[in-house]
Amino acid sequence: MELEDELEEKLEDEKFEELKELEKIGGIAKGIEKEFKEELKRRNLRRNLKDLEEKLEEELEEKFEELKEEEYEELKKKEELKKELEVELEKLEEELEEEELEKEEKELEEEELEEEKELRRRRN
Repeated sequence: MELEDELEEKLEDEKFEELKELEKIGGIAKGIEKEFKEELKRRNLRRNLKDLEEKLEEELEEKFEELKEEEYEELKKKEELKKELEVELEKLEEELEEEELEKEEKELEEEELEEEKELRRRRN
């Protein structure tokens, strides 16, 4: 009986040791699983970050192109306005020149009239 008890106790000790070993293995497995999940999360985050960076870069390029086009259109409008203003300025300069010429002509005519009057007075 004592031998049986000893064997039983030995079996229980072995089972207990095996259970401890299995718990240890289970703990290691859980640790590995946890690390695996964390690594998976990191990879997903990196992938998501990379996707977001690419998307942001594309959006920035599109926005840049839009701004370039808008700037070009604005510049074109400014150039057109500048040309229109130059044409208007030329017209105004021509008008001013004509007015000055007319004024000079009028002054000359008045001078001539005055001279004629003066000549008539002298004759008379």
